[in-house]
Amino acid sequence: MLFGLDGVEVGLIIVFLCLFGGILSGFPVAFSIAGAAVISFAIIAALDSSGLLIHQAIDKSSEGFAALISQGINPDTISTFRYPDLPRVSEPVFPGGWELAMDRNLSFIVNRMNERVFAGQSIETLLAVAMFVLMGITLERSKIANDLLTTMARVFGPLPGGLAVSIVVVGAFLAASTGIVGATVVTMGLLALPTMLRNNYSPELSTGVIAASGTLGQIIPPSIVIVLLGTLAGDLYSTAQENRAQEVGCSDALTLLGEPAVVSVGTLFQAALLPGILLAVLYAAYAFGYAVLNPDKAPPVELGSSSSEVITRNEALTWFLAVPLILIFGVIALGQVGVVGSQSVIVDSFSDAGQTASLRTSVSESCAAAMIDLHGQEAWNTALAEQSAINDAGGVTEARALTDEERSELVVQKIADAPVIGTGIAIGFLMMALWLVVARGVAPSANPRPLLIGAFGIVLGLLADITLIGPLTSPGMTVVILAIPLALSLYACREAAGMLGRNELLRVVFPPLVLIVAVLGSILGGITNPTPAAALGAGGAIMLAAYRKLQDQGKSGRFIIWSTLSLGVMILVGVNFDLRVTSEVVHFEQWIAYIVARAAFLFAMAGILYGCWVLLQGKVLGPVVRETAKVTSMVFTILIGSQLLNLVVISFGGEHYIQQFLRSFDQEFTVFLIVMLVLFILGFVLDFLEIIYIVIPIVGPVIYGGTMDPKWVTIMIAVNLQTSFLTPPFGFALFYLRGVAPKEVTTGHIYRGIIPFVLIQVGGLALLWLFPGIVTIVPNLIPN
Repeated sequence: MLFGLDGVEVGLIIVFLCLFGGILSGFPVAFSIAGAAVISFAIIAALDSSGLLIHQAIDKSSEGFAALISQGINPDTISTFRYPDLPRVSEPVFPGGWELAMDRNLSFIVNRMNERVFAGQSIETLLAVAMFVLMGITLERSKIANDLLTTMARVFGPLPGGLAVSIVVVGAFLAASTGIVGATVVTMGLLALPTMLRNNYSPELSTGVIAASGTLGQIIPPSIVIVLLGTLAGDLYSTAQENRAQEVGCSDALTLLGEPAVVSVGTLFQAALLPGILLAVLYAAYAFGYAVLNPDKAPPVELGSSSSEVITRNEALTWFLAVPLILIFGVIALGQVGVVGSQSVIVDSFSDAGQTASLRTSVSESCAAAMIDLHGQEAWNTALAEQSAINDAGGVTEARALTDEERSELVVQKIADAPVIGTGIAIGFLMMALWLVVARGVAPSANPRPLLIGAFGIVLGLLADITLIGPLTSPGMTVVILAIPLALSLYACREAAGMLGRNELLRVVFPPLVLIVAVLGSILGGITNPTPAAALGAGGAIMLAAYRKLQDQGKSGRFIIWSTLSLGVMILVGVNFDLRVTSEVVHFEQWIAYIVARAAFLFAMAGILYGCWVLLQGKVLGPVVRETAKVTSMVFTILIGSQLLNLVVISFGGEHYIQQFLRSFDQEFTVFLIVMLVLFILGFVLDFLEIIYIVIPIVGPVIYGGTMDPKWVTIMIAVNLQTSFLTPPFGFALFYLRGVAPKEVTTGHIYRGIIPFVLIQVGGLALLWLFPGIVTIVPNLIPN
């Protein structure tokens, strides 16, 4: 044994020394990882061939091992860590020789690359990375961040610590827009740090709040960290739970858990929403409290008045709070009493199947014991009672095909029970009403006549829906009936848009806010998965940046606006009309709807192409595409290199050795705490990409194979990586800020300024640890 260490331990030390050496050498990290894999394998193979690396494995032919097996202990859970007194046998770390290990690695790497990089199930989600990177870099290069900083500083500046609070707000905004930490820190460091220093803000608070707010992109959706973690966590959780079910004698994970062992990126976005907002609120609260206690180090600042109309307190409370709440809760109340709701008369061709028991009860004794231990005796007794009732009733009722008479009766019943106002129409008119109300609040001295016309159109449209539109009214006839009310309402909304445009805050915040709501809303609401949403975000960012560029050039951006609206028209037509024109029977209104949707699609594509042309002419598109290609290539190159490094660790038993060590602890929370500490330390010297692709696959089968919620585990890892990203002296965010900070700001200022925010991060981790509901409440409320 070399240095008295086990051969596998020496192999792991060699791998990590080669990895750290490659990273510290200054060679590109994306290639250093693959190089470290090749070099470490060669060193381990040479030492193994010379007989210097000896692994002390458990002697499976010994009486002690046989005695444990006879007690019903799973062989996979027997390790030298848990049973150190078992007889051992010496063997090389490569039992079949390094040649066989290399042959297996070469064949396995091809399969692994095909599964995880080129053609596997996760490749579609990984495509979202490229789209989100494009979206973030486009917004970062379009001066939108500059506008946000200036506007938020005017809004919050007069408050104590207002500039610092505005940095937190903009940081959260950019995090939800870009998801790229480095770009956010650098952008705010260049734009905000000089302004804060000129206004007598302390360098410590200024640098601390900028670095901390910039890292919100690692947790606030759409975070690239969560996208990459999610693609890996889903596979790890599914595999680990299947293995766990097999170990306890259950047929599959669905039987043991009572639910599918699935975790998606969209669900993780939902889970990350509240923790991200929580951290932003804690940052802002600290900045405000610091300013109250140290007014000379974070004084109120008046950065000039805006061009917006002065609004009294009563007007603001009326039009921005009272009336919108009345409208929103009014529609909700009407929905509860059955006045507003779905008017669909579509019925299923089959009857409903009978309900099954909450847990499967026809399982082996060992599986039943494991399920009782997991779910509790009360849940198991409830499932037994449910299954007994089902059996007494003759078993689960199977679905059957309905007859024409039965379907006709169901249609008649649906028509009789249909609410008088359809959900789509109610929501559409509600959105227009809120638009008009906010416009009235923004410009209370403006002529209210256009807004009153719009209000009349909304009331007329609702009355038309109640009296003339029923469940059997076709979409085309619905459009004809609502044509005049819609024309009046849209005319008022067009006038209201002019009023809203005169408000500086809305003019700056509204466009990126709409983009964020469109991207995150489609994901969090379960409408689509992250990849199409990322494509929508990339296209929207291009059009937003193009419109901004046209404004800078003094040109009209109406074509961009109309092409954006045409996208909304296409979605509305697609949702409300049957566009399948290849069916045997196609009605005239279907052709009209298809032509309108097709024209809207082509017009929207023309707007995107025009936006690309504007950015190309403005010398923005080229740098954006190059930077996107650089970041995306780095991600995928690191992914390939890390897979090779993982295979090296697997080939000499390193992965199994680490997992056995972690499984030797009885408490899974103890295991998770150890993993979190290791990840925190590794975050000093490794970027999140290396940690996700190198470390998580090794420890993932253990931390995702227990009873802890996989959403909570993943978000805790993401927040932990965010904390190490900030921690001196190696935090990457600190180096980003140091590179753009003025000369008068020293590294000591940055380190001292960031320490309170690191403590806030640790406090946030503690809150998530003590109250895991912060992570799970949103996914539990929103159906997936």
